[in-house]
Amino acid sequence: MPGKEKTGLTLGFSPCPNDTFIFHDFIHGLAGRMGLDFSEPVLADVETLNDWAIEGRLDVTKLSFHALGHVLDRYVLLQSGSALGRGCGPLLISKGTLDRCDLASWRIAIPGKLTTAAMLLRLYEPACLNTVVMRFDRIIPALLNGEVEAGLIIHESRFTYHTYDLKLMVDLGAWWEETYGLPIPLGGIAAKRSLGQPVLRAIEKGIRQSVVNGFQDPLKSASYIRSHAQEMDEKVIAAHIDLYVNRFSESLGEEGNAAVKIFMQKGVEAGIFSSQGEKIME
Repeated sequence: MPGKEKTGLTLGFSPCPNDTFIFHDFIHGLAGRMGLDFSEPVLADVETLNDWAIEGRLDVTKLSFHALGHVLDRYVLLQSGSALGRGCGPLLISKGTLDRCDLASWRIAIPGKLTTAAMLLRLYEPACLNTVVMRFDRIIPALLNGEVEAGLIIHESRFTYHTYDLKLMVDLGAWWEETYGLPIPLGGIAAKRSLGQPVLRAIEKGIRQSVVNGFQDPLKSASYIRSHAQEMDEKVIAAHIDLYVNRFSESLGEEGNAAVKIFMQKGVEAGIFSSQGEKIME
């Protein structure tokens, strides 16, 4: 994390278009107008943010729901800013046709050991242990040069993998939806419990308003989003935002909260998380 002197609450989120869309207004004046004092936000890839959450480095952070299950002693999930949905889960891809029965022996690139993608793969096929952790944007090149037999892709890669003649093996989001009948919880915004209820509620309200403002005037955040996007193609950026920013980003609601609770429950049943005494959200 940059060595700037801390002048307020610390905030971290990813440079992906959905996060920069969600937080644009929040960090460009909205938080201050609400009386919230935040230092300059830190933008980092999701697995870095997951690792920092384990360390408790940031007051407010984007993180994978997989990582959330490991930090509920210190963090609580906010009701706004999350990425949930249908048809937006991680995809398992390969260069050619591979048989499901050989899945356990494949070398599979995953975008981080604490990502929701990694947990979904484990829930889908517990015997699938031959995984290689790498940044999400390195997975397609690793597939193409033969480092791995399959790759679990997220973010912009969902929209570009077919241009490399790579094949979809399993849509883990679709598997989740068909199995549990709920949207797939990918990532959320967590804040330290120690901040206290008034501050937590104010941050939650601010993020929700930032999402609403983004929908009302999407052009306002366009240059900021573009400056951080890994994939600069305008159509890909728009598709990314359309897929990951939705009503659950504004507020999880009953359906979103139910999906998160089931995800956490399945993690406990699979031995991924310890039995959780702390509440997921306040």
